Amino acid sequence: MRETYLALRNLRGVLILLIVAFHCFSAYIITQPAHPPPFDQPPYDWRAFPMIDNERWLGFDLFCAFQFLCLMQLMFFLSGLFVWPSISHKGWRRFVGHRTIRLGVPFVLGVYLLMPLAFFPVYRVTAVDPGWSAFWSHWTALPITPTGPMWFLWFLLALNICAALIYRLAPGARALLAPHLAKAATRPSMLFFFLVAICTITYLPLSAIYLPWQWVGIGPFEVQASLGPQYAIFFLFGLAVGAYGHDRGLLDAHGALVHHWRRWLIGSFAAFFLWIISTALIAKVPGAPVAALQIVSDLGLVIFAASACFGLAGLFLRFANVSWPPLIDSVSEHAYGIYFFHYLFAIWLQFALLDLPLGALVKGLIVLAGTVILSCTASIVTDRVVDGGRALLALGVSRFGVLSPAGGPLSRTNLSD
Repeated sequence: MRETYLALRNLRGVLILLIVAFHCFSAYIITQPAHPPPFDQPPYDWRAFPMIDNERWLGFDLFCAFQFLCLMQLMFFLSGLFVWPSISHKGWRRFVGHRTIRLGVPFVLGVYLLMPLAFFPVYRVTAVDPGWSAFWSHWTALPITPTGPMWFLWFLLALNICAALIYRLAPGARALLAPHLAKAATRPSMLFFFLVAICTITYLPLSAIYLPWQWVGIGPFEVQASLGPQYAIFFLFGLAVGAYGHDRGLLDAHGALVHHWRRWLIGSFAAFFLWIISTALIAKVPGAPVAALQIVSDLGLVIFAASACFGLAGLFLRFANVSWPPLIDSVSEHAYGIYFFHYLFAIWLQFALLDLPLGALVKGLIVLAGTVILSCTASIVTDRVVDGGRALLALGVSRFGVLSPAGGPLSRTNLSD
């Protein structure tokens, strides 16, 4: 169990770094518009790509496309893995209360305090009056509520509440799925094809209506229209796998998934090229059969996300099931805090480098290094503030009998939290 836990913990840390890298490099991709879009005119494209630099590099396009197609599916899969054991341990009521504090409070603070600070330099790029008061007037007049990466928190909270309802209304679901999940140790392809089939059924109709980066929702409660159901499916998939056991079934350290990790990764690269070639043909070749190519592209996306999930899980279970060096391990330990703070630092660093005569690769790496260092530092400081507050409350408990909370929303916790 410890080897599986360490592998998944390390995988989470790497995924957080890849998400940070995606946002750091997105300012330097070739497919960005030539000029920044107006701040207060629809469709508010700056929400997807806040900062646009004149320096571009094709390598960042390939990297960001690769991450865009699978990263969040993997994040939701990992987020679901430890939910069922956590509900079993805490009880569904306490679990929902704990997750509401841990996810809901940072979501509110992030949307209404952190995001205005993060998007301020985006406004300044095209503003006539770059002052804060002018920005605030434009910001409050927007008919939308930009959430940046904070959307993940509310959507994950909603999925956690759904998981608690499943536990409450269908406590026998685990026993019902156990025989099928037991076969996954020797036949992971069975679960793979099931996952691909469900995602295909939900994704293809929506992709015909919405672009992959198109958002729908009410107020700050937005999600990508075509990919939202896919995220929920990966979360429920992780919920089922985790309910059966983290060292059994699909995640058996000696099972077929681990033994054949190369096949899954090769399959993911093949699916990625299937997607990118068909997408390029649609965009670049006049008279191409768009409808047929779009179906091929959509299938490539679905297969890539599932095979990348299986391949990376197998790879980390095979090679990353030990404690990593302290510097790298610190990223895994503070992954939540890094995710919470990184967007603010990434955008401001991109803004600071706009007029410097540096290449796109150099700028991207500077932004990435600075964002990781600053985000990790902010997370550590937040943890220490929370720990100090808990110590003071504990002192109050001993003196006055005051109840102490279990911990702050961004405090260091195990995966099961």
